[in-house]
Amino acid sequence: MLTPGPDHPITITPAGKRWRARFQGHVIADTGDALILKEASYPPVVYFPRADVDMAYMSRTDRSTHCPYKGDASYYTVLMDGHFGENAVWTYEEPFPAMETIRERLAFYPDKVEVYAVEEAQVNPRAAGVDVDAVVQHTDAGDGHSQREHWTPKDDVPRPEGV
Repeated sequence: MLTPGPDHPITITPAGKRWRARFQGHVIADTGDALILKEASYPPVVYFPRADVDMAYMSRTDRSTHCPYKGDASYYTVLMDGHFGENAVWTYEEPFPAMETIRERLAFYPDKVEVYAVEEAQVNPRAAGVDVDAVVQHTDAGDGHSQREHWTPKDDVPRPEGV
């Protein structure tokens, strides 16, 4: 077991964005809790929480590899619409202590599964900056009155004549 250091740096940080994984046109993972692992000169890897991956399309394989920094990796093949992504998914089920944050997470080979960031507003209308609570509190309380004072009308809104 080796510990990351200046000669072989490894950092793990929250992605800060929503991430998806797509195989054969189907989203098989979707999370707002991704981690980005950057290891030495390798390309960054997105790790998805297992709970946010549709495991119904995964089949465990016999493949395993060993990383002296992370531990032993196990692999899954993805099957979708008759197409196989052979050993396209890996996970460190018992990572070394320095890599504990990737436990219960999966990563995808980008040449087999498309991994991409998604703008939250595209998939979550609440993310568009609307304060839902403020809107609800300005709606009818059930007795014909708003739950709060009405918003100040905008002067640039055209008004019907006589108002």
